[in-house]
Amino acid sequence: MNAETQQRIVDAVDAGFDTQLATTRDFVAIPSTRGAEGPCQDMIGDLLRARGYEVDDWHIDVDDLKDLRGFGPIEHDFSRARTVVGTYRPRIEAGKSLILQGHCDVVPAGPLELWDTPPFSPVIKDGKMFGRGACDMKSGTIGALYALDAIKAAGLRPTARIHFQSVIEEESTGVGALSTLQRGYRADACFIPEPTGGKMVRSQVGVIWFRLRVKGHPTHVAFAGSGANAIMAAYHLIQALQKLEIEWNERAKADRHFKTLNHPINFNPGIIKGGDWASSVPAWCDVDCRIAVLPGWSIADHQKEILACVAAAARNHRFLVNNPPEVEWSGFLSEGYELTDAAAPEAAFAKAFDKAYGGAVEDLVFTALTDIRFYGLNHGIPSLCFGASGGEMHGFNEYVDLESLKKATKAMALFIAEWCGVEKG
Repeated sequence: MNAETQQRIVDAVDAGFDTQLATTRDFVAIPSTRGAEGPCQDMIGDLLRARGYEVDDWHIDVDDLKDLRGFGPIEHDFSRARTVVGTYRPRIEAGKSLILQGHCDVVPAGPLELWDTPPFSPVIKDGKMFGRGACDMKSGTIGALYALDAIKAAGLRPTARIHFQSVIEEESTGVGALSTLQRGYRADACFIPEPTGGKMVRSQVGVIWFRLRVKGHPTHVAFAGSGANAIMAAYHLIQALQKLEIEWNERAKADRHFKTLNHPINFNPGIIKGGDWASSVPAWCDVDCRIAVLPGWSIADHQKEILACVAAAARNHRFLVNNPPEVEWSGFLSEGYELTDAAAPEAAFAKAFDKAYGGAVEDLVFTALTDIRFYGLNHGIPSLCFGASGGEMHGFNEYVDLESLKKATKAMALFIAEWCGVEKG
């Protein structure tokens, strides 16, 4: 692709950016928390149909997925869960096919009074768009769509098949992405525009979600010594798991990528529920937890380590020794992923990045996970993850930096044109 063609694509991104932001604002305004993603999927389907793509919109059947690598258990109402894929088919096949994927699910906003502006009423100020999902990752999904638009606006059309995929459950199990593979979608490469601060994910952690279910013995608090406090017992288990976190971080020092980070393995007790009455010693406590694993680490083996850790801690507790806690697997059972055997798509992206940003793209060793793992691990599809800058993801006042979003959109458009090839439209 010559410099003149590159410049036409870049100019088209600039020309369409205000419209891109308007679409992004509409997308962010939809409160697509877990189980409520339907209106976002409707919007994506409409956007794809308006552009002439073949649209496949289906309900996900968990029974079709449960035996596939990387499946995590679903605990909520999944009856309305859908995946939407729009397929572009070229006039002639001359380039390499591509999956472009974004997730539309977002994490809960938390207490609304702690936001400066309402999380689902996106606001643009100081060069940023604020709102839940503005950064993670609705701006990237819409950016990918407008990257395709820019190629068309530049008078070009790709010469390879492209699947534009909008999935759910990225924040809790990943089964939305897994459903696309079960459905049969494949390509020569995958690109996911998660917010990476303008860096390319080289290696990312996997994640295990589990729930501690702890019993106690209730009494009136006036006689607390004769009871067993389930909440305090749960804290005893949490302290033991913090020691396991330290052990796993020591192990991470042998990893060729993660040894560069000080603390790549993060354990988080994220939800706690327990007790029924402030003046009663609590009889129960549930704690939902998350812990990371590194690429190449066996999920099954590390599940066993979690179980052994909890069992050992229970044996050292006066009540739990005879009333052992239960461990339930409550979501992610996801392996880590390292980008390998991806010389061709990386070379194509390097050209795109140099034009959009100047210089060479930096690698990112990522202590979170993304859906790229499914494509690389399950089917050997080289999967790139790159996107804009922002902040406060999963926190209050989440935002995406708009200048970085424009650059990331340019890089995506140029990469698509380089990888898939283009002809005059």
